[in-house]
Amino acid sequence: MSSPQERLVAQLARIKELSGLSLRALATKAGLSSSSLSRYLTGRLVPPWEAVVALCRVVGRDPRPLRAMWTEAAKAGAAPAPRRNDLPADLIDFTGREAEYALVEELLRTAGAVAIDGMGGVGKTSLAVHVAHRVAPMYPDGGLYLDLHGFTPGQEPLEPQVALARLLGALDITHLPAGADERAALWRSELSRRRALVVLDNAVDAEQVRPLLPGAGKSAVLVTSRSRLVSLDGVPPVSVAPLADDAAAHLFGRAAGLTLADDDAIGQVLRQCGGLPLALRMAGARLRHRPGWTVAVLAERLRDNVGRFDSVFGMSLQQLDSDQRRMFRLLGVLPGADFDAAVAGALADMPPDAVLEELVDAHLVQEPSPGRYRMHDLIRRYAADLAADEEPLADAALRRVLSHYLAQAVAHDRTLPSPHRSAPEPGDPAKAMAWFDLEYVNLIACFDAAVRLGMDEVVAELPQSMRVWFFRHRGTDDQVRLLDAAAAAAGRLGRDQQRAALLSDLGFAKAAAGRLAEALTAYEQAEPDDTALAAGLALRIGFVRRDLGDLEAAQAQFRLARELFEKVEHRAGQSQALAFDGWVTLHLGGHGEAAELARASLALADGPARITGLVTLGVALASTDSTESLRALHEALRLAEQNDLRHNQAWCHNYLGVALRVMGQAQQALEHHRRAFELLEPLAEVQMEIDFLHTYAETCRAAGRHDEALALLDRVVTIARELGRPHDEKRARAASEAMMES
Repeated sequence: MSSPQERLVAQLARIKELSGLSLRALATKAGLSSSSLSRYLTGRLVPPWEAVVALCRVVGRDPRPLRAMWTEAAKAGAAPAPRRNDLPADLIDFTGREAEYALVEELLRTAGAVAIDGMGGVGKTSLAVHVAHRVAPMYPDGGLYLDLHGFTPGQEPLEPQVALARLLGALDITHLPAGADERAALWRSELSRRRALVVLDNAVDAEQVRPLLPGAGKSAVLVTSRSRLVSLDGVPPVSVAPLADDAAAHLFGRAAGLTLADDDAIGQVLRQCGGLPLALRMAGARLRHRPGWTVAVLAERLRDNVGRFDSVFGMSLQQLDSDQRRMFRLLGVLPGADFDAAVAGALADMPPDAVLEELVDAHLVQEPSPGRYRMHDLIRRYAADLAADEEPLADAALRRVLSHYLAQAVAHDRTLPSPHRSAPEPGDPAKAMAWFDLEYVNLIACFDAAVRLGMDEVVAELPQSMRVWFFRHRGTDDQVRLLDAAAAAAGRLGRDQQRAALLSDLGFAKAAAGRLAEALTAYEQAEPDDTALAAGLALRIGFVRRDLGDLEAAQAQFRLARELFEKVEHRAGQSQALAFDGWVTLHLGGHGEAAELARASLALADGPARITGLVTLGVALASTDSTESLRALHEALRLAEQNDLRHNQAWCHNYLGVALRVMGQAQQALEHHRRAFELLEPLAEVQMEIDFLHTYAETCRAAGRHDEALALLDRVVTIARELGRPHDEKRARAASEAMMES
């Protein structure tokens, strides 16, 4: 007996069938994101009731009979995703601001957005985080936090495109559109069906924030900035001033662990701290650590320093020993957003735990989550200034950190399965990927620091250690930039083979983005001496030649790859070369030869490596042996599903559609094409989209759906023009003209 979720999925599939629309068109009409609708239709997620109602309205169906089924599915269906919570911890001594946080909460309820502004150190982030924790029950889909680094010393503000990549990644969307506008649209679409709170901290200006704002829906956003973002339409501002004397005295007393009397000494301390919570906590911590001092002694010591911040920060440093002060200074030059104890230990070349505890107690370092540390921007700037004056070996400390990150990245990468190694080393691949996810921002910052310092060893090797992570997160903006710089560094080091491997990866990254001419240029610059590397490069050049429409040249490259793989006895490589040789041979009209090449490929392949050969065989036999054709294609699909290979699943469905069209079953074929696009939607694979549009259009033509076919071909023309792909544009135009003449 089917489960409630399976019955609901069947009803949703029936609605889609009745609509006669593609997944993307149905999602648009229902006000849903395509990726969410895909998850609803595949049973990976039980839709909210509002989504069911919206889908029913598209086809004019009464949703009420589905309510009971939906309720059962929601209770017993797909397990809900864990609530995302990236928020830093709330401050246990948060003081005052009752009027401000009441206003912010009210604006979140009424406007869905607030921009908190004020000077550095005044407590903007603390207020935003405090409110976010207070209202968390209103946002069951979680709280997301992103530091935009608008005023972070040593770092450029995040570009909106990069910020969007990180926000979408927080929603587990890893294959992203290339353009900022497309990412912003996807971000708004994903938030529209959620009820989440987004905290965008430390914004530099309105232009940085505008693309990151939610659109329609029940999600909300809290922005903080030192600037008043008056040009953000629909985002009311709330300005935060320094604490009034009563609240400032209360916070100082809590930090100091004292019940304070109203006297001149307290007034002097408050004036020196300027009502800034950051300075008040540090001054209180200083007093707490000197039990023999009175408030008057603290006030006198503060007066002896020149500036307000120097006085407070300097006083906090005075309570530390020499190792702790040195650690503090060096943390000012540390790249990245946050760090753990091991990084701090490598930086200062000393055991870190006790030192970090003292820095946290002195409020010089924050610990927003257990074992993860960060510095306030003002304190980081102060530490960096001290390091510039007092740490002549700061560069040596930074080099130790970069070497530490590289060693960690290499160690974690070696535990991950990859076609570039015979077998992974012992370890937990899930933990390794989680480490890369956690440290990604810091790794990119370390790479940039290595470039500045001329550490070619780190520059050349770090992108290679991130190869598997990048492959699983296609669309990451940094990959091409890193690989380009790494190849140049390997050249300077005289590492010709490493340079060739990096250029090969650079070409692959550019090809995945649809930039085929640039990919070919990178491949042609590689010039490897190693036979195995030359074989892999020939295979990749074959892919680009195939996608450019030069099938004879592609075939020559695949056959060269096969010969080279045979020399090094690389069975998996031989299998892939044979399979893709069969693929282009098939498209050159050699169905019988293609089938034989596919069978030869399958004789050498195991597991998911059989998929290409099976699909080639299935399409080659479609016109002569329908039973064997469908058996091969369904086996390929089974392998792709068993191994959770979404790209391959989409590819299999697309060519099941092609085979069924050849067999005269156009209506059944259309379902497989639609399923292929449902799977492709979140993957941002431009080349696959172009291929699928062509084959889908041909199946629509065979089914008599000429208008839909022409619309699909128009989409190919648009993409081809954007990417400078004259072959694809010419092919699509020729198909359109032939269709209109028939």
